[in-house]
Amino acid sequence: MVRINTLPMRLLALDYGADIVYTEELIDHRLIRCYRKVNDTLESVDFIDKSDATVVFRTCSREKHNVVLQIGTSDPERAAKAAQVVEQDVAGIDINMGCPKDFSLKGGMGAALLFHPDKACAILSAVVSAVKIPVTCKIRVLQDIDDTVALCKKLAATGVAAICVHGRTINERPMHSNRNHFIKAISEALDIPVIANGGSKEIKEFEDIIKFKNITGCSSVMIARTAEKNCSIFKRDGKLELFTIIRDYLRHAVDYDNVAPNTKYCIQNMLQNIQETEQGRLFLESTSLQQICDLWELGDYCRQKQKKMNYLRFEERDVVCNDQKRIKLNSADEEESNYGNSLKCMYIRSLYPRPEDLPKTKLLNWAKKHNKPLPKYHTEQFEKLFKSTVTFDDQKYSSSFWEKNKRWAEQGSAIVCLHYLKVYDMDYMKMNGILG
Repeated sequence: MVRINTLPMRLLALDYGADIVYTEELIDHRLIRCYRKVNDTLESVDFIDKSDATVVFRTCSREKHNVVLQIGTSDPERAAKAAQVVEQDVAGIDINMGCPKDFSLKGGMGAALLFHPDKACAILSAVVSAVKIPVTCKIRVLQDIDDTVALCKKLAATGVAAICVHGRTINERPMHSNRNHFIKAISEALDIPVIANGGSKEIKEFEDIIKFKNITGCSSVMIARTAEKNCSIFKRDGKLELFTIIRDYLRHAVDYDNVAPNTKYCIQNMLQNIQETEQGRLFLESTSLQQICDLWELGDYCRQKQKKMNYLRFEERDVVCNDQKRIKLNSADEEESNYGNSLKCMYIRSLYPRPEDLPKTKLLNWAKKHNKPLPKYHTEQFEKLFKSTVTFDDQKYSSSFWEKNKRWAEQGSAIVCLHYLKVYDMDYMKMNGILG
């Protein structure tokens, strides 16, 4: 599921007994725009968006033979190219033909393909021909059972290795009953494996997975919402206590440098009503991975890991500027050297957990304390990159490192200014991996 099935959650599911894990839906355009990087620091393989250095997909050897990457697409050629980008690092490719969200439907992706079977088949055929690994698709059922079976037969003829069926229509939601008899009819009609999906309301314990499999007559079962709330549903010997699951998840999140907003979102889905407790409220106020880890007694573990990873972040984001080799970037760097108050440094949000720690806030307070004019920021944008210059006490300060958004760029220029004001020393900046 989107925002849930990132690497830490996939690894947690494998730890607890899942046989196969799917990625969140990744759009073909973004995958095509990625370059592949072997990440020695994390012992991972990263697919990084060339335009803004965002890690679109991160995987590792632990899941290589178990992970299926799901693509959102509406075009055979793009789908094939996207699949080829990741082919060597995943066990299979899945084409999403079941997502009912407006974003997918308006783009002709997801469940929209159910109503354009020729295009759906063209996409599957293109991907099957383009890669040497198994290709599957995930669908929702149509209103009529016979129409659904006929569609599945057509899709199966493209050469896909399996079809996953969610037993609800495009307009139905979890409160509606799953049409298990539809899935059973499909399973009986096809010669390839059929994966049953949509049974989360019925699955409370591991034994319920087996019951769902038997009711639908399928070869296997896919679980989403139930696993999202308690990933230990895959354990044959019974579910674990929630806080144990969260700690297990956080270790993976720290080990693979998962971003704080995504980590927080996944834990929120686990906590549910427990968010009303004191610990839950402190969790909701957290803004960094370190703060989250502190609540589950993993703060020291997180801090040790993140010092090493800060250098990695700098390297990854710096690649974007270097690869683009833009004249504008080069001329801007030359201009900075003319006034000298420039450093190549990066803003890392996790280093400033409290609002008063933020470089811009610290610089503002320094100005007030010393009766200086307030700092003024000027930010320029080039494509998806930003660089800011702060004017303070008749001097200009800027980082030659281009950031991914305006806020970060302004914080970066404030860091440079604070260095020249001797608030931040060089050792502090090097130690935290923010200086290039």
